[in-house]
Amino acid sequence: MTNLLSLSQGGMVALLVIFGVVILLELCYIGYLCYLRATGRKHFSLRRERQTVTPRVETQTDDGFALTTESLGDTKALGKGVMKERNIETVKKVQKVTKIIVKILIYIFLIAVAISVLFPFYWMIISSLKSYDEYALEGDFASRVSPTFFPQTILWSNYAEAFSTANLGTLFLNTVFVGIVSTILSLIITVLAAFAFARLQFRGKNVLFAALLATMMIPGELFTITNYGTVTNILGWGNTYTALIVPFLVSVFYIYLLRQNFLQIPDELYYAAKVDGTSDLKYLWKVMIPLALPTIISITILKMMGSWNSYIWPRLVANDDLHQLITNGLRDTQFNVYLPDGSIDQDKINYPVQMAAVTLVSIPLFLVFIFLRKYIMKGVSRSGLKG
Repeated sequence: MTNLLSLSQGGMVALLVIFGVVILLELCYIGYLCYLRATGRKHFSLRRERQTVTPRVETQTDDGFALTTESLGDTKALGKGVMKERNIETVKKVQKVTKIIVKILIYIFLIAVAISVLFPFYWMIISSLKSYDEYALEGDFASRVSPTFFPQTILWSNYAEAFSTANLGTLFLNTVFVGIVSTILSLIITVLAAFAFARLQFRGKNVLFAALLATMMIPGELFTITNYGTVTNILGWGNTYTALIVPFLVSVFYIYLLRQNFLQIPDELYYAAKVDGTSDLKYLWKVMIPLALPTIISITILKMMGSWNSYIWPRLVANDDLHQLITNGLRDTQFNVYLPDGSIDQDKINYPVQMAAVTLVSIPLFLVFIFLRKYIMKGVSRSGLKG
């Protein structure tokens, strides 16, 4: 494990060095472009053209008047043009080589970042397939100095043990139920609030919306203690699904995101619908929701992922096994290491089985990101534009 940490630290140092080199090259490139613009040049490393004086050839006429002819002017201009073309070709070659080098460095940096991001997931997966002795370098693997980067014996049984040990079936059902119910109710509130702020006209609308936006500057952790006291002491919702769902139904960020998308819809559609006698709710259902569907899908995905990953609040209000969510269930589960006589080793944790449980929990989020990422990007990008 120490060697693995040393390897990770060395990789981070190399990553920072590569990042610094790329940034330095980019700054030099940008500074040189600014210099060229300031001096009025169009190419790199162009030498200043010498100001040559064209020889003057004078001939004397019979009347005594001097006639001047620039007999060598065309020759000098031609030579100057040839030299300029050669300089331009040289500059183009230098530019091409520079762009290739910069692009190679950028790709090296991106590959290094991708490896640093993907390596923890790779390590989680291969660790979930190892035996405890191979993971901890004990038993038959005690002679090894560094950990194995691929399991020598693949143990799919770790997943079955993790599913039964952590009681993942109940945890999955609890989390899915809380996520679906909270997402549906939050969508209803978000759509109605965004429609009111985007389309309806009432006194104090802008002031109220500004006050809502101001609450986004307050960290949510500041409300944790007061919300906990209200939910458990005043309302008596401790260890219930209500305490997991109701406090986070309203999201100012989602309201703002959907309102910006609603503002892109032309007002003429709303006025035409009102002339035809269409109610506001019917116009919202028939016109605005279909047009803003990518943003609504994005909100649905983000809300579901937030419910799936929530940890602190469920830890406070739902500690019993009946209402426990998947993040808290994994935290409270004891992944034991069994000795040859069948007893439990109290000093060790079965990390391969724990990694298998974490992998099972992460699979739904991976699938959501892989198949629905385009809707997230499309919905968020459209919400920032108006007109």
